[in-house]
Amino acid sequence: MSGDPESAARWFDDAAGPVVRPYAMTRGRTRSAAEEKLDLIAVVVADSATHRTVADQTLSPEHLDIVELSRDSPQSVAELAAELDLPIGVIRVLIGDLLHAALVRVSRPVPPAELPDESILREVINGLRAL
Repeated sequence: MSGDPESAARWFDDAAGPVVRPYAMTRGRTRSAAEEKLDLIAVVVADSATHRTVADQTLSPEHLDIVELSRDSPQSVAELAAELDLPIGVIRVLIGDLLHAALVRVSRPVPPAELPDESILREVINGLRAL
């Protein structure tokens, strides 16, 4: 790249493409009301009645992308961020908007500490077999 300012401006315009800052996508918000539900492994599922979202003019293209991706198959927050190439914070705010509009549901996997111990399950199976 030469020191010519005109060529530098041309490079940014041609190669960068359309650039939208994350704060513009979230309207300056950095947190969602549903933040505690939205860890990286939380699973997002589009509600079955989300076909009306296409006609909803209040949703951004990113909102629509999240709905479309999670309609095809459940997606984790991390998977959505990777697929859409957006920061996790932005994805959390956008999913929070969709939750508020009842367009998606979020479920969280059961923490390993709350799962029954494998030895207990084996004892139950052995007990059932003994019957």
